[in-house]
Amino acid sequence: MKKKSLRTGSVKIFVYVFLILLAVICLFPFYILIINAARAHADIQKGFSMLPGSAFLFNLKNVLGNENLPVLLGTRNSLLIAGSGAVLSTYFSALTAYAIHAYEFRWKKQIFIFILLIMMVPGQVSALGFIRWVDTLHLMNNFIPLIVPSIAAPAVFFFMKQYMDSNLPMEIVEAARSDGSGEFYTFNRIIVPIMKPAIAVQMIFCFVGNWNNYMIPSLILKEDEMKTLPILIAQLRSADFLKFDMGQVYMLIFMAIIPVCMVYIALSRYIVGGLAVGSIKG
Repeated sequence: MKKKSLRTGSVKIFVYVFLILLAVICLFPFYILIINAARAHADIQKGFSMLPGSAFLFNLKNVLGNENLPVLLGTRNSLLIAGSGAVLSTYFSALTAYAIHAYEFRWKKQIFIFILLIMMVPGQVSALGFIRWVDTLHLMNNFIPLIVPSIAAPAVFFFMKQYMDSNLPMEIVEAARSDGSGEFYTFNRIIVPIMKPAIAVQMIFCFVGNWNNYMIPSLILKEDEMKTLPILIAQLRSADFLKFDMGQVYMLIFMAIIPVCMVYIALSRYIVGGLAVGSIKG
């Protein structure tokens, strides 16, 4: 028994050490980002440092005061596009998954397979045709082509469908129908609360994906007041040598990750709550 307990203790110590090391490796780039955001351009050029500098407010003032870099407008634009896209993507993907899960109709399996096949097509393949279509509709320099297409998200739909298969018994839907509940009422008042953990996970992924999206917005948005933060970061990095400031670049990247962290913190409690409920049911 003593040998077994010692072996178990050694395994636990190894697991904890490994997890701590993994956490350090994952958080180290963020630490370096914060350090460099507080260093001046000349100090960053000197090389690596584990200690922050004293230029944090200086870099922040330069970024916010840059006339060629509308950071606040870019933050607003990114929040609008990423937030709206995440809400539309998760809601309509859950609605589509519910239709496939709760209804029996002809070609149901074929439609499911077709949606999965669309998921295999890279976005770069259809980018040129999409941009031409947007130009034909006179929607260049507009947020609509960046928000509305988020409704069609095959990967999010697949995740929602798999979650419903394992956590949504049809007896709940049938009981609601027998009580006279309408389909949309059933979905919004009964299904969505059950789907909160899945919706929270996918909303984080969708928000981060839309927030970091650079290629399509850079092709559609041309005016400075319409640009998103990834475009502004690329614009700042591509500045000529005399205007290039690494301190501003790191500061702008630091500012860009703050909303992502806030969204994760706000939604993580639903994820933890969903895992706890699942463990209790088990």
